[in-house]
Amino acid sequence: MSLSNIQSVCQKYTSLSATDVEKLIEIEASLSYYAVLTDCYMFIDCMLENLPHAIVVAEAFPKTKSGLYEKSVIGKFVFESFEPAVFAAFKNKEKSSITRAITQEGITVEQNVVPLFNDQQQVIAVLIQEKKVEVQTTPIDDFGHMPFALIEHIVEPNSQPIPVVSDLLVESIILTNHENKVIYSNPAGLRFISELSGLERFDNVALNKILPFLQEVYDKGDDVFFLEITIDRKSFIVKKIPIRDQNDKVTLLIIHDLTELKLKENELMMKTFAIREIHHRVKNNLQTVTSLLRLQMRNDLSASSASAFQEALNRIYSISSVYELILENEDNAEEKVDIIALSKKIGHKMVGTSNTPSIQLTFHDDNVQLFCHAKKAVSLALIICELLQNALKYAFIGREKGTIEIQFQQDAFSISLYISDNGVGMQEVKASFGMEIITRLVEYDLAGTFSIIPSEQGTHTHIQFPVSEEVFILND
Repeated sequence: MSLSNIQSVCQKYTSLSATDVEKLIEIEASLSYYAVLTDCYMFIDCMLENLPHAIVVAEAFPKTKSGLYEKSVIGKFVFESFEPAVFAAFKNKEKSSITRAITQEGITVEQNVVPLFNDQQQVIAVLIQEKKVEVQTTPIDDFGHMPFALIEHIVEPNSQPIPVVSDLLVESIILTNHENKVIYSNPAGLRFISELSGLERFDNVALNKILPFLQEVYDKGDDVFFLEITIDRKSFIVKKIPIRDQNDKVTLLIIHDLTELKLKENELMMKTFAIREIHHRVKNNLQTVTSLLRLQMRNDLSASSASAFQEALNRIYSISSVYELILENEDNAEEKVDIIALSKKIGHKMVGTSNTPSIQLTFHDDNVQLFCHAKKAVSLALIICELLQNALKYAFIGREKGTIEIQFQQDAFSISLYISDNGVGMQEVKASFGMEIITRLVEYDLAGTFSIIPSEQGTHTHIQFPVSEEVFILND
């Protein structure tokens, strides 16, 4: 038994399961009815397994005299730059529409796209409805009066195009005839051809002969095509669009030079690697300092000296936690730090290593995602460390158990951090090194305010600081 189009194309190009393919075959059975009913062209597209493109696996055409397509497009690739609505439906898992998409045959169409789901609510394909966009063209006699002419409107048989807008573009705009010879190029295109071919004149030479890497583009015949090319340390994106309704076959090439962008990306990547290496070294150096302090603590120290050493260790661990969180995420180019994850990391570590028994640590974050950049994160880490140290050292004297709560709240303009305990309470605020650290970091680094809230039981502290480019909120 021979395979259907959907089965053969999906087996060759996609990773869909047999169950998913059967579901698409069921949908295909009614595709022709929808085409006739809506007088539109209907397609089913699936994502390719190893490429960021889609592929047509099923089609149905309405019964019209003038067909939109000259031949079947099953098995043809679909590129995001030409049909963005298709990929938006895949990514967003919802209906998507666009009034000007370009089909495999270079025709401008209007598209409505809906995702198709399997039983696990995964998008396995998209259903596309297409109809031709009727473009109102300007009469030929009026071309001289057009201040900004577009290439697609002015290509006429046996006449030289007179584009204006294209001359201002940085992209290379090149038109070739049925022999692949250049019949028009904007200034950027002339420079592109001249630089890569070494020729000053190329009027009667096929473009694919002097630029062999374009052969793959022309091999695609009348299909639109998208290709990224790297040659001689230069990178390009080539878009090919066949122009129909001409006596002479015309091909439009739009070439975007990515070389400078790629160089900047490489430079940024190298800087990112360098910064991450610095973070690794800072973290390792902090661990070395921690090891030295722990070795020193093994000597016979007084209780006050041991306490001072432990406070220093907690501060170092808090700073180190910032770099650990940054390094855990390899894609974290902006060095964003999850504030809530940071507070939990510091809090659990400090409670776990404290001499205070049975302390319960609880967090309340109202399901908000708070992030800040590395410098602000270090300040916050030290602030949280100092407040927790004070609670663990003074709040539960003479008590066997207690609770410390850390709560985050936010509005459109500010973030509030509350750290509270149910201990003996603070009778008066005394000046100390830890309190000076908190005040200075809150006021100078976070541009915020620090206050101790009076309470009948325990100590309650409140830190408020503004949302900014370095401190921001991501809501689900």
